[in-house]
Parts: sequence; C-alpha cells; structure tokens
Amino acid sequence: MNTHLFASKMASIPSVSQSQLFLKKPQFISSPTTCLFIKPSQSLNLSVSRSKKLVVVAAAGAGTAAAEEKSKKRYPGEGKGFVEEMRFVAMKLHTKDQAKEGEKEAQEKPLPKWEPTIDGYLKFLVDSKLVYDTLEKIVRKADFPEYAEFRNTGLERAESLAKDLAWLKEQGYSIPEPSSPGRSYSAYVEELSKKDPQAFICHFYNTYFAHSAGGRMIGKKVAEKILNGKELEFYKWDGDLSQLLQNVRNKLNVVAENWSREEKNHCLEETEKSFKFSGEILRLILS
Repeated sequence: MNTHLFASKMASIPSVSQSQLFLKKPQFISSPTTCLFIKPSQSLNLSVSRSKKLVVVAAAGAGTAAAEEKSKKRYPGEGKGFVEEMRFVAMKLHTKDQAKEGEKEAQEKPLPKWEPTIDGYLKFLVDSKLVYDTLEKIVRKADFPEYAEFRNTGLERAESLAKDLAWLKEQGYSIPEPSSPGRSYSAYVEELSKKDPQAFICHFYNTYFAHSAGGRMIGKKVAEKILNGKELEFYKWDGDLSQLLQNVRNKLNVVAENWSREEKNHCLEETEKSFKFSGEILRLILS
C-alpha cells in the first residue's frame, strides 16, 4: 500500500476514548510500523498483564530497600564504639537490682545471707590469679597481632595478686592450689586465644572491666568482713584508674574497627560464657 494512502486512511479512523475500551466493538491499535486488530477483551488482558509487571517490579524494589535497611541496622551502643556495644550486652545480663540497665529478673528466692569465709576467699584469689596469669601470658605471646595492643595497660592484676597471697601466707594462712573453676576458665581462654581472637577479646574485656567495677565493691565488703578492713593490692592500680580504663577502651575500639559485623556479633555472643566462668570463680568466696 502506498505510504501516503496508508497514512490518510489511519488519520480517518476516529480516536478511541478511555471509556470506549469497555465497549464490545473491535478496536484498531496502530503504531508507526504496524496495524493490529484487537478485541476489547484482549485490550483488558494487556492492561492487567502490564499492571502485574509493575507490581512485581515494585515488590522487587521494596525487597531491595528492606535488605539495604537491614544492612544499615544500628546496634545498641554502636554509635559510640564497639566497647559500648560490649558494655550494653554485659548490662543486659545483670538483674534489675544489680544495675539500672539490667534486664534479667531478680531471683524469686533470695540468696542465702552473704557470709564470705577466709578459706573461700583464698580459693577465689588463687583461681583469679591463675586466670590473670593466663590472660597476661596470652597478650605477651600475641598469637594474633592485635593482642599485643593490650600489653602493659596498667590493668594487669597477676603481680598484685601474687603480693596479696604472699602477705596472707605471712599471716599464717595456707594457700591452696587452684581449683576446678579457675583451671577450667584458664584452659578455656588459652585454647580460645589460639583460634578465635574475637571471642578471646570478649573475655579479656569482661574480666578486667568487671573487676574494676563490681569486683572492687565485693573486695571492700570482704575486707570489712574477714580482713579487718585490709585493702589488698588486687584492688589498687598505679595511676588514675578511669584513665587506664579509657586507654584500653580506645585500643579495643581501634582493634574492632577491622572486624566485620559478623565478627563483632560473634564477640558479643561470647559474653554469656564469660559471665558463667567468672561467676563460678566468684562463688568460691562463699565456699
């Protein structure tokens, strides 16, 4: 057909309004190169098909947006550095009467009256020294380079405990061998340190920082009960303790900057085990 004649015939076809799509008369749909003869029902099917495609595309876009939002999820304390994340998880494991941020319910049955014994306290000090000896040996050896960052922080406790045990021996007390809780924890962190630096750092943080807070309060109560108020070297630090702690916080935050989110989460998940081991050693005071 002559091109001009085709164009003239097409121009003579009246335009179809949107409302006429629902009439039963056939329609012509034209393009610059084709002329199609379509029934009204086919026109509707094309419209529905196009709508379905739009829905699928929109759903795919929403799924991608949700995945991106999830990847940007902020963890409690994350904005202040990884140490704040560790502190937040540790606080969650406290009961509400132990810390204002605690989330665990207090035990329904009250604990027996807190009566430390000298024999139990000696066991606690001996087992604690074994754990600190192990932690400090690990950072000196540094199987992983980041461990070396925590040498000579000023928080070390093994030497102070050695002095306390020597003094107690001078007072006539018999110093026991390390017991099961201390040996178990020492073996665990030593094995962990060789293959799992993120988990080891969790134990390192919780051991030193817990002693600088709750540990000091317990030491004061024990001294009043069984040591005539004597303050042991275990509860003394050279220099400003708050500054020593801040220095270690800074180092921990720097080390954790090189970890993936999965590695950080793995570190946080070790917190409960840290509490379990340290709690078993702490209970020796009452034995």
